[in-house]
Amino acid sequence: MVLAALVAVVIANTNAYFAIQEFLQSYIGIYVGDAQIGMSVEHFINDLLMAIFFLMVGIELKYEMTVGELTNPKAAMLPLLAAVGGVVVPALIYILFNVLGSGNLNGWAIPMATDIAFALGALSLLGNKVPKGVKVFFTTLAIADDIIAILVIAIFYGSNLQIMWLAAALLVTLMLAALNRGHIYRLWPYLSLGVVLWVFVYLSGIHATIAGVILAFTIPAKPMIMLSELPQFASEKLNEAKNSLDVEAHPLSQSEFSHMIREIESASHYAQPPLIRLEHYLLNFSNLVVLPIFAFFNAQVRLVGADMSMVLTSSVTLGVFFGLLLGKTLGIFSVSFALVKAKVARLPQNVNLSHIFGISILGGIGFTMSILIASLAFEDPQATLAAKTAILLATLIAAITGLIYMNIVTKKSTQEALPQTE
Repeated sequence: MVLAALVAVVIANTNAYFAIQEFLQSYIGIYVGDAQIGMSVEHFINDLLMAIFFLMVGIELKYEMTVGELTNPKAAMLPLLAAVGGVVVPALIYILFNVLGSGNLNGWAIPMATDIAFALGALSLLGNKVPKGVKVFFTTLAIADDIIAILVIAIFYGSNLQIMWLAAALLVTLMLAALNRGHIYRLWPYLSLGVVLWVFVYLSGIHATIAGVILAFTIPAKPMIMLSELPQFASEKLNEAKNSLDVEAHPLSQSEFSHMIREIESASHYAQPPLIRLEHYLLNFSNLVVLPIFAFFNAQVRLVGADMSMVLTSSVTLGVFFGLLLGKTLGIFSVSFALVKAKVARLPQNVNLSHIFGISILGGIGFTMSILIASLAFEDPQATLAAKTAILLATLIAAITGLIYMNIVTKKSTQEALPQTE
């Protein structure tokens, strides 16, 4: 994703930029006589492909709420409330700059969002030096941040609301919930209705990526087969397979043996919850295809011929830049500091406020969600250019500064934890 964004910025400042923009505005769809169903390539990427990414986000959210950090309200309270601070303060900083400046207030949500994949990827560069509690805190914070960003996109960045299509989307959601309640464990009914749900949400005026999150929450998190029964079943079938095997015969003639193996394979398949199976199918496609494509086509920041003094001094640029870089740091850390000092919440084991400050800086990495909101917030190309420029600059500085700071803090913590020797 980072590589795709860097390539995009380079290409955007060549003559290839115009061909890319023409391609993004080209129309793809199905034509039946005079009737047509379709959308631009840009909408296909931002609305349809990104729905797959949001489906993965929804799977992660459901996992955390079922067996992860969000199941324990007391443990989750500190990062959850810190995430609220990390949302409110950046939005206020953006509003402050734009009330005093050009008045492009519609971009207030751009600096709110932390890019969960990018930020956790950056933190992983520090390896095992980072205490587990820091990773858990940051993961929970980023997930809470994503929940807020999803709600903001759904409520504030849709087009004109169409009640009929919204009601149809609600009906499909109820059908998905009924499948879950009816203990339907095959994926195809959910995915088929998920496509219909996406179409109805898209037509309703709410941003269509929300359909991915809704679909994720309706897919069963329990397996069809009781896990306690699988080992005995597999053992019995293996014994039957062993007894039916003729080692001297050709493999194609081993029909009974193949039948037993297929039964074991089928049982193993359905011993996995549908939610986990879907994540396994989509993980690489989402991470290695969807996100790089999104990054490439949305990070087209063309600075050739632009008035850089106007871009860099624009109230949109300043609001987004300082919202991400300072707003995230102040919002996350100040709330965490206040809650810990007031003894309302406590830090995870082996985590101190210095770690939280470093996490607060890394919270300024706002790539995917911020760019998506920027593309929804403005119709003026200059405002969009200013917002994307600020996002790229703030993300780069937040990543470098946060990693340097966390490296120093974790190294110091490790040295202090070493036993004293003569």
